[in-house]
Amino acid sequence: MFSITSCSKDDDEQVSPPVTYMEENPLAKYYENTGFTTVTNFVNSGDYEFGLVFSPSVKGKINSITVKIPDSNPNLRITIWDYTTKTVLRSEIVNVSASNTLITKNISELSLEKDKKYMITMNSNDWYKKSKSNNSNATYPVAAGNIQFWEYRWLSGTAQTFPTNISSDYNAGDLSFNFQQVN
Repeated sequence: MFSITSCSKDDDEQVSPPVTYMEENPLAKYYENTGFTTVTNFVNSGDYEFGLVFSPSVKGKINSITVKIPDSNPNLRITIWDYTTKTVLRSEIVNVSASNTLITKNISELSLEKDKKYMITMNSNDWYKKSKSNNSNATYPVAAGNIQFWEYRWLSGTAQTFPTNISSDYNAGDLSFNFQQVN
């Protein structure tokens, strides 16, 4: 007696729904891991282009940027840079309508490559200076979820110029982004 059965390839393969990862904002973890808990407010204290160098440990995207400063500013310029080529990948103007208020601006998706270095900066004369209580240096790189922070950079002036000065004993901000891992 012979039995003939037919197997369909479709029956053997199960299609998994795509995984959607939660967004993460790495700034709070960065501050926790650096020990930058002492805060000083600076208002109308000279113009600077400043921010953090970072790289994702996974492929992902930035969906929005976040900023909080101790004064209002209807035209705060935020820039995301390719660290290696020192070129602007994205420039956004954020209306910081209220001081001491976290502002989130949704942006068109910006894809980020795993382990590639980027920098996010703002140009402002208002910021929170965060440091350790003893003013000692943080140890970089600093892991914050799927983001590694490599250094804090700054440059005096209002020009959209890649910052060249590096400081390890403080961060001026609060400037960050919402990152989402992708497959």
